[in-house]
Amino acid sequence: VHIVESGGGLVQPGGSLRLSCAASGFTFSSYGMSWYRQAPGKERELVATITSAGGTTYYAASVKGRFTISRDNAKNTVTLQMNSLKPEDTAVYYCKAQRFGVTYWGQGTQVTVSS
Repeated sequence: VHIVESGGGLVQPGGSLRLSCAASGFTFSSYGMSWYRQAPGKERELVATITSAGGTTYYAASVKGRFTISRDNAKNTVTLQMNSLKPEDTAVYYCKAQRFGVTYWGQGTQVTVSS
């Protein structure tokens, strides 16, 4: 199983980033996919989730209206479009696959929002 995040970097407040997660080694279309983040000194928190077929999404209150999660089951990818970024969005962002208690995590990608 491989889950690889990409697209992180340094961005100014108010800017945008698009994170991508590429998955392999499991039946991607059968798994719900989520983005989590962990800021320094804080616990990892759920940012957004999308169901296996992509029909339902969930967002943390702190990102609702600014972030959009989507997936392409033909390409085994999930993306997180992040707009209107704030300094408090600074964190390592992780991609997770989940299905009936089975979970796979990626290694994370750093997002830094700073002027």
